[in-house]
Amino acid sequence: MTDLAIAGRPIGPDHPPFVIAEMSANHNGDLGRAMALLEAAANAGADAVKLQTLKPDAITIDCDRPDFVIEGGPWGGRKLYDLYAEAQTPWDWHPRLFERGKELGLIVFSSPFDKAAVDFLAGLDAPAFKIASFEMADPGLVAHAARQGKPVIVSTGMAGLGDIAATVETVRRAGNDQLALLHCISSYPAPTEDSNLATIPHMAQAFGVPVGLSDHTQGTAVAVAAVALGACIVEKHFTLRRADGGLDSHFSLEPEELARLVSDCRAVWTARGRISYALADCEQGSKAFRRSLYVVEDLHPGETITEDKVRSIRPGYGLEPKFLPEILGRKARKTVPRGTAFDWSMIE
Repeated sequence: MTDLAIAGRPIGPDHPPFVIAEMSANHNGDLGRAMALLEAAANAGADAVKLQTLKPDAITIDCDRPDFVIEGGPWGGRKLYDLYAEAQTPWDWHPRLFERGKELGLIVFSSPFDKAAVDFLAGLDAPAFKIASFEMADPGLVAHAARQGKPVIVSTGMAGLGDIAATVETVRRAGNDQLALLHCISSYPAPTEDSNLATIPHMAQAFGVPVGLSDHTQGTAVAVAAVALGACIVEKHFTLRRADGGLDSHFSLEPEELARLVSDCRAVWTARGRISYALADCEQGSKAFRRSLYVVEDLHPGETITEDKVRSIRPGYGLEPKFLPEILGRKARKTVPRGTAFDWSMIE
């Protein structure tokens, strides 16, 4: 697998999961709130905060025909144009958010939704580009982002294996091998039972790149489980308080939940470890409490050893119990008091 690094932070199976706190529209149009979200993400221990860099005219048109009106779900009845106008992060905020992120030790980057957004972010020296699931089907946008020479993270919601392969090829043909993929279910919120986390190790094997999860389920359990299955990246929407409202608040984590997500994901990564059947260092002290062979009645020279005389009991300082059949019926060589760990020197 080819690892990658974003702003010097290595990402891959041998490194702790890279946790991205997705601000999305949870700034609710308030720069002060956006700054507070950065601080909350830093305090929670997230590695990065991701923005969305778009203008509604770049991804749709202002039209109220049925094709341009959302049916059902949390945004049902809203025009696409109005939704994106509300969701956008003003471009003049970006330099201040990037700078504040650096002060807080956060990596700040963004999802561009058109080529102009790519160019704008490149001018800010954005450390990576994130391609959203809905945009991965646009090879022109993907290639333009990839040609900037920065790491590219691609969400794969609604994409089949062939679609993902085509996008991976687009990035590589652009001369960029700094690629990660995110398994994603593009529903808001996404039902836990549709998560199909078993896809994560398969995707990693299929494409040889770090794979993570862009998680739209409610709560933290699915994201933590993804790390257990090998996810190198976890992306999760967050807000200051769901009660404050906003387009994404209903499936976003609050700061204390984000902190628990970060802690649990890193603990699970540590616990996942490596394939090993060796005795762990922490088990050394417990080894003494395994069963072994002990003399349980005094033995005398020439006496036949029976199960009344030697048994498998705790602690573990004697011969292993598997040797009991070889000992039974043999003669004792010397006097051995009750409570002595049995060894080969005690038989003729």
